[in-house]
Amino acid sequence: MPGTILIGAQWGDEGKGKATDLLADRMDVVVRYQGGNNAGHTVVVGGRTFRLHLVPSGILHPHITTLIGDGVVVDPGVLLAELAALEAQGISTANLKVSANAHLIMPWHKERDKLAERYLGNNRIGTTGRGIGPAYGDKVARLGIRVQDLLDPKILGQKVEVVLRERNPLLAKVYNRLPFEADAVVEEYMTYAEALRPRIADTSLALWRALRDGKQVLFEGAQATMLDVDHGTYPFVTSSSPVSGGALAGAGIGPGEIQGVVGLAKAYTTRVGSGPLPTEIDGPEAEVLSRRGDEFGTTTGRPRRCGWLDTVVLRYAARVNGLTELFLSKLDVLSSFERIPVATAYRIDGEVTQDWPMTQTEVHHAEPVYELFEGWREDISGVTGFDGLPRAARVYVEAIEKLSGVPVTAVFVGPGREQTLLRDPGDGADTVVRRTGKG
Repeated sequence: MPGTILIGAQWGDEGKGKATDLLADRMDVVVRYQGGNNAGHTVVVGGRTFRLHLVPSGILHPHITTLIGDGVVVDPGVLLAELAALEAQGISTANLKVSANAHLIMPWHKERDKLAERYLGNNRIGTTGRGIGPAYGDKVARLGIRVQDLLDPKILGQKVEVVLRERNPLLAKVYNRLPFEADAVVEEYMTYAEALRPRIADTSLALWRALRDGKQVLFEGAQATMLDVDHGTYPFVTSSSPVSGGALAGAGIGPGEIQGVVGLAKAYTTRVGSGPLPTEIDGPEAEVLSRRGDEFGTTTGRPRRCGWLDTVVLRYAARVNGLTELFLSKLDVLSSFERIPVATAYRIDGEVTQDWPMTQTEVHHAEPVYELFEGWREDISGVTGFDGLPRAARVYVEAIEKLSGVPVTAVFVGPGREQTLLRDPGDGADTVVRRTGKG
């Protein structure tokens, strides 16, 4: 069972790009299983910063086969531009394959995404406007166009005609927009077909064969648990399923192939866009978190909303994902604070609960119950081992482990590869580092 799933345990932007890069030396295959170019992973290697949107972070390692799985929605123009940018930086993309079953983002998806947000006004979701939601909507409505359709111009043309027969009147009559010309769309997408043809593959079969051969496979998600369409803060969520169950469906493999589920969490909490964030703060402390943590979206550049760590959310993520270990990122960002609050429970209409609320109404009424931890107020970005952290920082990490119920096996004290502190939980736990025999 050489499969490992990597999951965001909060509202995204936890550091999955760096975590994938950290684990990449131990992996043979990295597969992206959901989302589109509405997510961004930032990886810092040797002082160089790489911002990835569709391409799995494993692309930075030449020995790794990288796959874009069935559950991803692909904007072919964006993908080709990202691949070209990587090649220009000296990164080979020869090992990247794209699932024939992945769905394509079409021009009308991007148009509808932006128009719908505009019409929603104050009730807007806060999407990236890149067409991800409408693409998934067409997929579920069985009006989707897949990567494999690029291989057959006749099928592509027929499908575009069928979709536009329904979509063009909607754009014209509801949104007062000009219709799309089917021939122009097909012509554009056939240029993408020629460039992508060598990369299109049965990625589910490739994964199955790799797992049968005992190769280490990392399943890299986009977004995070609290943005899951089923389990997140609906409707302020993404349009796919980032949780561990979504990894199985989105990559096309069974649960018996998975041995570990690694959760990623910041030492505090952020989210981009609209929706509840129970521990959100404003004022000088929020400004410190934003500035020191460089809290701006990799894809959109939008400022992230900041708050204290929420262990109610971490326990929920542990439950719905089956987390076996936790990586903690951006601990260095908290070095400015004398006292650090951590939410251990919620008070809802006078009742205290340690569980994530069942209803949207309860979430909006939730008031965090905080426990205060001593700060350390010293630079930890150069620390090279967990035992080298100030005592207060170690206590903070150990408290997170206890409150979440998940062993913390890695702590990030900066964006660089070398700014990672591996930690032994001390109980013989079967962590991903031990399991792969490296570290």
